[in-house]
Amino acid sequence: MTGGRRRRALKPFRRPRLWSALWCLAIAAVVVASLAPPPPMPPVEGGDKIGHLLAYGVLAAGAVQLYARWPSLLGAGIGLVLMGIGLEWAQGALTETRYMERADALANTLGVIAGLATQLTPLRNLLLQFDNRLP
Repeated sequence: MTGGRRRRALKPFRRPRLWSALWCLAIAAVVVASLAPPPPMPPVEGGDKIGHLLAYGVLAAGAVQLYARWPSLLGAGIGLVLMGIGLEWAQGALTETRYMERADALANTLGVIAGLATQLTPLRNLLLQFDNRLP
C-alpha cells in the first residue's frame, strides 16, 4: 500500500473478469496443444520453433494488456517460462507422441521476452482502450 491506497495488479478494466478469463483460456489452449498428439503436418525446418515463439509471445503480450505494474508482469513472465519448461518436460515424460526438446523451451522463453517487451510500446494499453469503448 502506498499513501493508504491499495495498488491494483490489473489495469482499471470495466470487465476485468472477462479479460482475465480469456487469458486463462489462452493459457489452457497452449497446455492442451502442447500435450495432445501433434496434428499431421508436413515438416518445415524450424517451423515448430516459430510456433512456440508466437504462442508464448501472445500469452506474454496478453499479460501486458492485463497487468498494470512491472512486478505483476514479471511474475506472469516467470510463470510462463516455467510453464514452458514444465510442458517440455511433460512432453517427454508423460506422452508417447511428443518428446522434450530444449530448443522449444528456449523458443518459449524468447517468446515471453518478446511479448513482455510490448510493455515498452504504445500498444500496451490497447485492450484497456478497447474495453472502455465497449458499451
